[in-house]
Amino acid sequence: MANAGIFLVQSVFGLYLTIVIVRFMLQLVKADFYNPLAQAVVKLTQPFVVVLQKVMPRTGRLSLPTLALAVLVQLLLIVAVLLIVGFDLPNPMSLVVWSLIGVASQTLDLLFFAVLAGIVLSWLAPQTRHPGAHLLHQLTEPVMAPVRRMLPNIGGLDFSPILVFIMINLVDELVIRNMASTFGMPSGLVLGL
Repeated sequence: MANAGIFLVQSVFGLYLTIVIVRFMLQLVKADFYNPLAQAVVKLTQPFVVVLQKVMPRTGRLSLPTLALAVLVQLLLIVAVLLIVGFDLPNPMSLVVWSLIGVASQTLDLLFFAVLAGIVLSWLAPQTRHPGAHLLHQLTEPVMAPVRRMLPNIGGLDFSPILVFIMINLVDELVIRNMASTFGMPSGLVLGL
C-alpha cells in the first residue's frame, strides 16, 4: 500500500514540479510567453509564484521566486515520501539540500528529454510551426548553439545532440549523484536518483 501512495504522491508533485521547472527554464532563456503552451505553464504556476514574488526579487533572467517554488515543491515531495515510508524527517538543512539536488536532477532530465524531442520532431516534422516545437527550440537552442559552433561541419549532419547528451550524463553522474551520496540522500527519494 505504501508503494501506491508513493507512486501517487510522486506523480502529482512530480508533474507540478516539472511544470514549475519548465517555467523557470522558459524565463531563463527568455522564451516567447505569447506562446499558448507557455501561457498555460504561467497560469498553472502563477498563483504560487506571485506570492513568492512579494518577498523575493527577480534578478535579470534568473527568477528566484520560480526557483524557490520548485525547491519548495520538491521539499514537500520529499517530506511526503519520507512520511509515507515511515522514516523520521532529517534536519531541515538536509531537506533543503536534498530538494536543491532534486531540482537540479529534474532540470537535467527535462533538458535531456527536450533535446530528444527536438531531434524526433526534426525528423518527423522538420518545418512545423506548432507552438510546442517553437517552445522546444527556444528551450534547447541556448545549449545546442554553442556546442554546434564547437563542432566542425560534417556534411550537413548535426552531432551536437550527442555531445549535449554526453555532457548532461556526465554532469548527472559526476556532480548530481555524487552530491546526493555526499549529503546522505536516500536512493529513490527523488525520481531519477
